Amino acid sequence: MAEFDVIVIGGGPGGYVCAIRCAQLGLKTACVEGRETLGGTCLNVGCIPSKALLNATHHLHEAHENFAKMGLIGGAPMVDWAKMQDYKQDVVTGNTKGIEFLFKKNKVTWLKGWGSIPAAGQVKVGDEVHSAKHIVIATGSEPAALPGVTVDEDVVVTSTGALSLGRIPKSLVVIGAGVIGLEMGSVYARLGAEVTVVEYLDTITPGMDEEVAKSFRRLLARQGFKFILAAAVQGSERTESGVKVRYKLRKDNTAHEIEADVVLVATGRRPYTAGLGLEALGVAMEPRGQVRIDEHFQTNMKGIYAIGDAVPGPMLAHKAEDEGMAVAENLAGKHGHVNHDVIPGVIYTTPEVASVGKTEEQLKAEGRAYKMGKFPFMGNARAKAMFQGDGFVKLLADKETDRILGCHIIGPSAGEMIHEVCVAMEFGASAQDLALTCHAHPTCSEAVREAALACGDGAIHA
Repeated sequence: MAEFDVIVIGGGPGGYVCAIRCAQLGLKTACVEGRETLGGTCLNVGCIPSKALLNATHHLHEAHENFAKMGLIGGAPMVDWAKMQDYKQDVVTGNTKGIEFLFKKNKVTWLKGWGSIPAAGQVKVGDEVHSAKHIVIATGSEPAALPGVTVDEDVVVTSTGALSLGRIPKSLVVIGAGVIGLEMGSVYARLGAEVTVVEYLDTITPGMDEEVAKSFRRLLARQGFKFILAAAVQGSERTESGVKVRYKLRKDNTAHEIEADVVLVATGRRPYTAGLGLEALGVAMEPRGQVRIDEHFQTNMKGIYAIGDAVPGPMLAHKAEDEGMAVAENLAGKHGHVNHDVIPGVIYTTPEVASVGKTEEQLKAEGRAYKMGKFPFMGNARAKAMFQGDGFVKLLADKETDRILGCHIIGPSAGEMIHEVCVAMEFGASAQDLALTCHAHPTCSEAVREAALACGDGAIHA
């Protein structure tokens, strides 16, 4: 029986980051992972490969739509789908090899196989049982099932299958207007597919600032997206030419059908804890299947912790990473910290969408007095030079104290710009603090400063 200070179950963003940090802090650490490669869903069949395809197809779109405007004359590139798939896999392989190198560098033991917890302080991998003072559950999540829709990862796919379709479909139905569905829909829309999004709610991207969501929907529609909102999917069936999806409109309960070459089921994800033996062990669970934890990420069983998608909160890789580092700090006798009120969210379409903190709707529901500063990218020289003048920055601040409460960006490089606001919020900064900070010109980030100015006496370029 091998003995460790910490065994982390799961080698995804939360798990591998937790393991590396534990090792850096002097704890003898092992990480259990059953895949052939480290990195979990995010790196192997999620965040990273999808961003590779988004990057490739963004360049394709630019070549078709904007190159000639800049004097770049020539035939638009043809798509070699097999080569694009190779590029995507090269990106994944490079990153997974990098994590394996980091494990060796930091002396983290990789226990290859699927883990379970037969008893407190024990982790079983294959036929071997290892002991640990502390066990961290970082097993991530899996795509949520939809009644009546059978996934075969061929013509009815989850995000995993959507990354590796055998051919580019002429038509794609996306069930669910959340982040995953819209990102993968963008990939195939740029590749020429007719994309239709079927969503149960009457808006896209649930939980997003409503003004941003409406603007986002308009811009996606301009890119060729079709939306069927307030529609409840009843089921699907395979046809000779593809797949037929049946749905009912909630407003009048009328039945409808739509056919496509491929259907992507993107109705969210659920925690993956199967096979761990948590029920037999007596680990308390939340009603929605997450592991119940306290403020230190510990379960009701002493010495067993949980992080990431396996616990309540947004299912985001960076949230899992932060929690993994915090647990490591706690186990090493330090004080781990995660501010769950300042976790950004990003949608990597074009334009990008990013947010942090409260939305206007949340502040109104709380009865909180606030002020709003907004600045359009049409007033930003850098954005216009890149043909990305659509969208805006919206900054929300407390009406009395001017403390920043939230920020919502739809526009170029939104996913990069949001972190300026995250840092400001982490340090309790005011909108005026941002407004008084010099920003380089010309940059898209100037739009953040202008939005901050708009919270006071007014923006300069609007």
